[in-house]
Amino acid sequence: MADKLIFEVYIEIDNQAVSFLKGPAGEAVMIPFTGEVKGELLNGRVLPGGVDTQRVNQNGVRHMSARYMLDCVDKDGEPCRVFVENNGWFESQSMPFKTLPTFMTDSKKLAPYLHSNKFRGEGCADKGSLVIKFYEIID
Repeated sequence: MADKLIFEVYIEIDNQAVSFLKGPAGEAVMIPFTGEVKGELLNGRVLPGGVDTQRVNQNGVRHMSARYMLDCVDKDGEPCRVFVENNGWFESQSMPFKTLPTFMTDSKKLAPYLHSNKFRGEGCADKGSLVIKFYEIID
């Protein structure tokens, strides 16, 4: 059985606000972003303050840790917020890349689902921008 797509985040990066450091131990970059959320489970937007922090070690392995808040309506039309922490490791600039997300929400409807199920993320390029797709892992 295939994993189930639950929602997608269409990332909008503010390139002028990206912070970058390169040193003997590797690289670090902080990428602030906003975006739009679409899916069967919820729809809405990424609130300002979201950031993807990436470190590249001397071997070229990139660790990303994105943290952001979604302002949404759930599938029943009720307003809610969802905090996302999304972590992944991959070779620099590889697409698609895989992530392990965790969620926290104030939605009474979504909390039992988002707080207990297993999920995975996948980042991919789509028409020049970045899309993060979140899937429920179906065993």
